[in-house]
Amino acid sequence: MDSVLNPLYIAVSFIMRAFHSLFSGLGLNAGLSWSLSIVGLVITIRIILIPLFVKQIKSQRALQVLQPKMKELQKKYKDDRQKQSEELMKLYKEHNTNPLASCIPILAQAPIFFALFRVLNSISGSLDKYGKCATTAAKRVNAGVFSREEVCDAANAHFFGAKLSESFLHPATSSTSTMTVKIVTVILIILMSATTFTTQRQLMMKGMPAASLENNPMVQQQKILLYVFPIIFAVSGVNFPVGVLLYWLTTNLWTMGQQFYVIRNNPTPGSPSYEEWEARKARKSGVRQSEIENESSEESSPEEITGQRVQPKKPKKPKRKK
Repeated sequence: MDSVLNPLYIAVSFIMRAFHSLFSGLGLNAGLSWSLSIVGLVITIRIILIPLFVKQIKSQRALQVLQPKMKELQKKYKDDRQKQSEELMKLYKEHNTNPLASCIPILAQAPIFFALFRVLNSISGSLDKYGKCATTAAKRVNAGVFSREEVCDAANAHFFGAKLSESFLHPATSSTSTMTVKIVTVILIILMSATTFTTQRQLMMKGMPAASLENNPMVQQQKILLYVFPIIFAVSGVNFPVGVLLYWLTTNLWTMGQQFYVIRNNPTPGSPSYEEWEARKARKSGVRQSEIENESSEESSPEEITGQRVQPKKPKKPKRKK
C-alpha cells in the first residue's frame, strides 16, 4: 500500500516543504511556518481541483433540470427497479450528465488526505514516549522528501501550544501539554463539524430549487447526512493529529467560501439565491436607470439657459398733454 501511495507522500511532503521554506525565510517560527505550510497545501490542492469543482456544479445543475423527468420515470417504473435504473442511466447518457460527478472533488481529495495523515503519523513516529525527537526513530520514518532534521522540526512544531503530530488520544506525557492538546483538538473538531454543517445547510437552503426539495429521496438523504456527518467527524476527529484537523478545517473553510461565491454570483435557476440575485440585478438596473434620467435632465437644463435671450420690453412713456 505504501509503495502505491508513495508518489502522494512525496507530493504532499514536497509542497509542505516548499511552503515551510518560504515562511521560514520570512522569519516565522517553526510552529507558525509548519502550520501555514498545511494551509498552503490546502490552497494548492483546491486550486488544482477547481476544474473538477466546475464540473461538479454543471452536473448538479443538469440533474436539477432533469428532476421532473426523473420523477416521471421513477413513478412509471416504481414496480420494476431494474427497468427504472436502466431508463435513468439512459436519461443521463442522453443529456451527457453523471450523478457521481458531484462526488469527484471529494474522491479526489481522499488520497491526499490519507497521504497527509500518513506523513504526519510518520512524523509523530519520530517522537519517543516523552515527546522528544529520537534520532534513531527519525531514521526509520518514511515521510516523503523530508530530511531527518525536518522530521524532528515538524514533530516539535506547535499550533497554539499543541504539537501538530499529537492527537486527542495520543498527547504528550506532560500534564500541561496533555490538557493543551485536548483543548486545541476539541476546538478544532467543533469548528470542523460546524463548518461542515454550515456548508451543507447553505447548499440546501439557498442553492437548491424548491421543486427539487419536494419528495426527493436524495434530498432526504442529504438532510440526514446534514446532522450525521458532524457527529461522525466529532467521533473520528479524536484519532487525528492536530495537523490533519487543521488541514480539514482549512478545507471546509475554502469549500464554504467557494460555495458562497457560486451561490451568490452564479445561482441555480429557481433557487432562493436565484431570486435574490434577480432582485439585486433589478435594484442595480433601477439605480442605473435613475442615473441615466438624471444625466439626461442635467444635459437638457443648459440648453434652456443658453437659448436665445429674450429682450425685456421697455414700458411705454405716457403722452404729454399739450
